[in-house]
Amino acid sequence: MGLALALGRRNLGRTWPNPSVGAVLVGGPPGARRILAQGVTQPGGRPHAERVALAQAGESARGATLYVTLEPCSHHGRTSPCADAVIAAGVARVVSAIEDPDARVAGRGHARLRAAGIAVTVGVRAGEAARDQRGHLTRVRLGRPAVMLKLARTRDGYAAGGEGRLMISGPLANARVHLLRAHCDAIMVGIGTALADDPELTVRLPGLADRSPVRIVLDSHLRLPIDARLVRSADTVPTLVVAGPGAPRAAAAALEAAGAEVLTVAGDEAGRIDLPAALAALGARGLTRICSEGGPTLADALARLDLIDACCLVTGATSLSVPGLPAVGPALAARLADGLDRVAEVRAGPDLFTHYERSSPCSPASSPMSGASSPPRAASACAG
Repeated sequence: MGLALALGRRNLGRTWPNPSVGAVLVGGPPGARRILAQGVTQPGGRPHAERVALAQAGESARGATLYVTLEPCSHHGRTSPCADAVIAAGVARVVSAIEDPDARVAGRGHARLRAAGIAVTVGVRAGEAARDQRGHLTRVRLGRPAVMLKLARTRDGYAAGGEGRLMISGPLANARVHLLRAHCDAIMVGIGTALADDPELTVRLPGLADRSPVRIVLDSHLRLPIDARLVRSADTVPTLVVAGPGAPRAAAAALEAAGAEVLTVAGDEAGRIDLPAALAALGARGLTRICSEGGPTLADALARLDLIDACCLVTGATSLSVPGLPAVGPALAARLADGLDRVAEVRAGPDLFTHYERSSPCSPASSPMSGASSPPRAASACAG
């Protein structure tokens, strides 16, 4: 199961709207059992991991044990159910990490396997699997993507100060953030960050350029200029601009003519993007894992609404030494103290990554408040 989990993590960010699942087939005579085949959900979500592993194993799958990180599907989509493929291959036992909460599956896959005489064990390393499938679980149960907040701060706690962009972290931390991006479906910023930094929001690691996720800009009044790097590169890496209902039609037409896509959602009384509505619309498009890199104001708005499912707080080695923009606002500070658990600390050169996550992979948001905007000159843990 450890190998299956590692395989599933490999394609996180590449398989939406489907989850990235890992599968391993083990077989052979007693005392000489070996790995026969392994599979992972392919880019775009098809074929599923089980089918990849079964195709590799061929006839040797008969009598084997299948380890899989999520319950095999039991519904007809573009292909027949994976549960039927497992039965047809003659697999003798299935070890599954967690049940799929999707109403089209939700225990039916396991039931179908058992009805065919296959021994089924559920719950092996379930905690790890639920963490890996946080995006899928959140989208199925709450109708929105899981949101991971990435926020950088100086050693004395500031995200910005003075004029120009504040570079906080070093090259090792930057590379780690780019790897984090590669495992997300989308990166989200507010218009303030987009205007102040003119970021690319791509993955710039050797060999991983094709792993750049969708870029999302929350821009209620469509102030994003068509010469912004996010728009100029939209033909190679998709850019989605989320607008409010009062956004100028001419600006929307200009952005779309330049290659970006505009998505209109509800606004709040202040004319800002309604964050729950925006996330629901993004979930409806199939996105499951969003990394918010939009700075302290957006971070605090997400925290007020209890919309943060994981947080990566990057603390640099240097101090600003003068008053600046605090990285952690009051709502986020409250969430970090009560609602998000500190699960790991990792050094990247002189910089420190502190990781937080919900105790439950997808507990529901509890606050009715909405609306957010992004601050100017918000710092990033990497070079845009």
